[in-house]
Amino acid sequence: QVQLVESGGGLVQPGGSLRLSCAASGFAFRESDMSWYRQALGKEREMVARIGYNSLALSYKRAVRGRFTISRDNAKNTVYLQMNSLTPEDTAVYYCAKGWANLEAVGQGTQVTVSS
Repeated sequence: QVQLVESGGGLVQPGGSLRLSCAASGFAFRESDMSWYRQALGKEREMVARIGYNSLALSYKRAVRGRFTISRDNAKNTVYLQMNSLTPEDTAVYYCAKGWANLEAVGQGTQVTVSS
C-alpha cells in the first residue's frame, strides 16, 4: 500500500533552516507528482510546494517563494523540502502528499515549530 513517511521536523529559531524528507513506497514514485502541505493549529491545511514527476513543474505558495525549495530524488523515492529563513508563521504540521491537485495519499506529518 502507499506509504509516505515524513521526517526532519523540529524546533528552530526564527531565521533558521530545516530540511524535511518524505520517504515514499508502495507506488510508482518516479511517475507521480508530489506535494508538501501544512496545517497550523486552528487553520485549514494549505499547499506549500508541489513538484512534477520529472522535477520540471514546480509550484509554491506565495508566502514561501524564495525561502523554500522542493526537490526529489527518484532513485531514493524521496521528496524534500528545504526551508530557510523560517518565521513563526511557518509553524505547522507539514505533510507529504502524493499528487498535484488531487491528493491521493497523505503522510502522518512532521511538526515544525519556529520559536525563540
